Amino acid sequence: MINELAGRLNKEGKDIAASPVSAAQLGAILDLIGDKTISGKIAKDLFEIVWSEGGDPRAIVEVRGMKQVTDLSAIETAIDDIVAAHPDKVADARTNPKAIGWFVGQVMKSSGGKANPQAVNELLKTKLGI
Repeated sequence: MINELAGRLNKEGKDIAASPVSAAQLGAILDLIGDKTISGKIAKDLFEIVWSEGGDPRAIVEVRGMKQVTDLSAIETAIDDIVAAHPDKVADARTNPKAIGWFVGQVMKSSGGKANPQAVNELLKTKLGI
């Protein structure tokens, strides 16, 4: 998040004192990442909203439905659908474990970027036998 803040301040020619994102707002975003309410990707989107519109990051996450999906059954369903539709990719992933990245991308895409990446990786490794 510090890179997001520094980059945005630099881009707009502002110093830290002129930041539209307060220390409390930035801290709230970091807390949301820390307690796994949101992922790093969602945090970047949230930062943009707070920068542009202001507001309480926790309230924004609630109102806009930005929480990370941690429901393993929902993630597992997405994985099952993608694995079933791409048996050729399954074979590739079993011979080349780095190919699992394609599946991670597909699951993240199907969840709108809200799936917990760690859960996706662990479930994929189990499902693909890697």
